[in-house]
Amino acid sequence: MRDISEPNAALNPDYLAYNIHLADGEEITAVLQTDTREIITVADATGRTRVLPKSVLKSIQPTTLSLMPEGLDKALTAPQLKDLMTFLLTTPLEPAPQEIQGAPPPRKRAELESVFDSADALRKSAEPPASRFNIVLCAGPKDHGAGEHDYPLWQKRWAKLLALAENVKISSAWEWPSAEQWETAQVIVFYSDNPGWNATRASELETFLLRGGGAAFLHWAVDGHQDVEALAQCIGLAWRSGFSKFRHGALDLKLEPGPLTAGLDPVSLIDESYWNLVGNLKDAQLIASAVEEGEPRPLMWIRTHGKGRVFVSIPGHYTWTFDDPLFRLFLLRGICWAGGQPIERLSELATIGARMADD
Repeated sequence: MRDISEPNAALNPDYLAYNIHLADGEEITAVLQTDTREIITVADATGRTRVLPKSVLKSIQPTTLSLMPEGLDKALTAPQLKDLMTFLLTTPLEPAPQEIQGAPPPRKRAELESVFDSADALRKSAEPPASRFNIVLCAGPKDHGAGEHDYPLWQKRWAKLLALAENVKISSAWEWPSAEQWETAQVIVFYSDNPGWNATRASELETFLLRGGGAAFLHWAVDGHQDVEALAQCIGLAWRSGFSKFRHGALDLKLEPGPLTAGLDPVSLIDESYWNLVGNLKDAQLIASAVEEGEPRPLMWIRTHGKGRVFVSIPGHYTWTFDDPLFRLFLLRGICWAGGQPIERLSELATIGARMADD
């Protein structure tokens, strides 16, 4: 920030400007890029590059002033200055490395334009959120092979992604939220195999939801272990070992009308489905389903529980799925819905570091 507001306070020796006097009387202030026996290459304040034979040089002396003009910070609005500082200080988020074969091709930008133009228009038309959005990301030990169930990687990457949104506070939990996080979070996102799930934890989740908290359960977090019914009571459906079924591969999601699917056509993923889950969705709103064993099976849904809200996504097996901009849009909308926020509050994050291709 000091380099922007006071560009002459400290000069980087790698970017010193020079006063260059030519034999014909022309004077140039520029940064020296290359210097050989016969020529120098310089770049002026506009970025224009010039190649000058040394035979035309009269003198060349370093200046004590920076090429960067003063007052740039005063010419920007506060949001523009924040954008600039975010760009300068934040390491870009890139798609996660592909550790295994079988990933679907990146989404084409042309396929995404109408979806995100619509989401952006809805976001801009909504009242700007005045309060901070407190999100807890709860992960656990990795329990599958490369590129699968990588809860720690998800927690690290999504903490970075969500922190890019304005007025959003992100904290992390390992295996289970702390007492303070239960008190202060507006939404807790669970992505793990739900280790240690028991009646005591069910009571903590129930209390959190009844007072108006929000929760999102992703993929294997629906495992109910020895207290399946208690989890199903809170989130709608839960996995029972030895009874529930699964399949890896292509999933053609049938989408139901609603705020989480606005602007989306049927979406195809390469991931994992679960079915024969315990519980029921009689008081839930179905978001997406896919056919398994000849019947449509719920793969995403939302429901209220007391004053609280719950969003569940069964897809989420592979790391690449979390870099799919359309799957991200589901999750970001689901997190916002569960947290009682404007549905598009986080949607602008869906394409940052996502798997996309120009054609």
